[in-house]
Amino acid sequence: MLILYDYFRSSAAFRVRIALNIKQLTYQAIPIHLVNNNGEQFSENYSKINPQNLVPALQDHQRIITQSIAIIEYLDEQYPTPPLLPHDSCTKALIRAFSLAIAADIHPLNNLRVLNYLKNTFSITEEQKNIWYQHWIKQGFTALEKQLISYNMSGNFCFGDTPTLADICLVPQMYNARRFACDLSHYPTLINIDKHCQQHPDFKNAFPVENKI
Repeated sequence: MLILYDYFRSSAAFRVRIALNIKQLTYQAIPIHLVNNNGEQFSENYSKINPQNLVPALQDHQRIITQSIAIIEYLDEQYPTPPLLPHDSCTKALIRAFSLAIAADIHPLNNLRVLNYLKNTFSITEEQKNIWYQHWIKQGFTALEKQLISYNMSGNFCFGDTPTLADICLVPQMYNARRFACDLSHYPTLINIDKHCQQHPDFKNAFPVENKI
């Protein structure tokens, strides 16, 4: 049995939920609330599971894997159908680069712990926090939009007509950008792909349930 240590609003956990759904894998979700009780990720029990005190973490029998991209690639190798990365090495590299631009460049700067640090250490206002968030979204999404146009490979999804790691990373980041009132009108390619993904049941069923606040 696969166990996912999850937080409903975590972009990283959101990615893994999508991947699990695409793979049609049954899993048990154990919620780790990042806000309640001063952050359940800092509890002694969860620290033993993931010393980084981050979600998600995936347990497969006795193996525990952390970091969403590593988890998704593990799932893709263990359960190869349907594939989340193509066999073609060049396209695979482009998809990984697109995905890491989100997971390694955009998301970390807007992560909850970063925003909390800015607020608690430097006493920034809510407005300043939103400006910070929107700045990094604008910079990152502008590049991603240009990349997809230049690749000229997008169909219904980022790289053709089947979902890949790129779409799995894009949709949660688009969701978060809307939460922080980012202007997405300059990214029609990203908007169209995200809109299509939201109609796909494996993406749709992974979306955060807002009444879990």
